[in-house]
Amino acid sequence: MKLFVGLGNPGAQYAFNRHNVGFMAVDVMAAAHGFAAWRKRFQGLTCEGRLGGEQVLLLKPQTFMNESGRSVGEAARFYKIPVSDVVAFHDELDLAPGKVRVKIGGGVAGHNGLKSLTAHLGNEYMRVRIGIGHPGHRERVIGHVMRDFAKADMEWLEPVLAAMSDAAPILAKGEKDKFQTQVAHETRDLMRNDTGNETQGETD
Repeated sequence: MKLFVGLGNPGAQYAFNRHNVGFMAVDVMAAAHGFAAWRKRFQGLTCEGRLGGEQVLLLKPQTFMNESGRSVGEAARFYKIPVSDVVAFHDELDLAPGKVRVKIGGGVAGHNGLKSLTAHLGNEYMRVRIGIGHPGHRERVIGHVMRDFAKADMEWLEPVLAAMSDAAPILAKGEKDKFQTQVAHETRDLMRNDTGNETQGETD
């Protein structure tokens, strides 16, 4: 079994925050691939289904972002899922809006959800980094990530979430480069029209 974790904060007031794009990603996957209904388990919300030939547990921790690892660790221990089969979907300041990059291990770049996962699991889990752009100044970061996506953002956000869902069976097989390539291919026209620039953080 693979464990796909969407990172975010619980509660309606946070539902459309940029920081909650990980929740949005797994919600779209669950709906598109006919997963079972969400239910409360492991200090989170879970649902099970298949992506391609792989059994996958989707998890949205309900512990708030900076304690996400408690929920993820509990689920991983219960199913004896190794850290190499855990995939975290999260917002990434150091990527232009709509860019998606995948890596294993590395730094957490100040992301509290990743810090918590690393504390409870170790570092060698897969991260799907979903670009939300940087506000330009450090003091504006918290307001940026905790603010809702704008209506204009839907023009790239919805297609990117759909592209990740389409390619999810590839990711479930562990083929991260192929997944990244397919998402980029499906969204290339959006990115071609995007004037945002990625920062050096992409190569971390």
